[in-house]
Amino acid sequence: MNKQDLVAHFIKQLESDLAASKESARASREAATDEESKPENQYDTRALEASYLAGAQAHRVVQINEVLVLLQTIKFRDFGFGEPVQVGAFVRLEANDKITQALVLPKGGGVSLQYEGQSVQILTSASSLGEAILGCRAGEVAEFEVGKQLRSCKILEIK
Repeated sequence: MNKQDLVAHFIKQLESDLAASKESARASREAATDEESKPENQYDTRALEASYLAGAQAHRVVQINEVLVLLQTIKFRDFGFGEPVQVGAFVRLEANDKITQALVLPKGGGVSLQYEGQSVQILTSASSLGEAILGCRAGEVAEFEVGKQLRSCKILEIK
């Protein structure tokens, strides 16, 4: 697994997502201000709903752009044997006999892609799993809560 190549794949996917989100936001903004969207009566909320959608899509554009800038500017390095999980690390985790692969970043949680035939996601410390694994080393078990359930995962690899 080449971390720089993985990051390049995330950048390519996010650039595509950004273009699609910008187009959706533009279309929603036009729908909200279009002459056809003027309310016909007090119960007609098409324009209001379109403006809410346009606002949410504009916010999504900002979020994607922030993650893109982060991926383009952060200095990714390889982690040596015995180093703890930190921002910029690629980790392989095992929980309930399932392997999860993730890139640890401060933003972008939940973004995922297929890389070399396997799913890789961005994991942040804002998630309970991300918070639990920060500072752990390969071979250690981290515990985290999902809802009211306590779960655990083993850190298999850190790169």
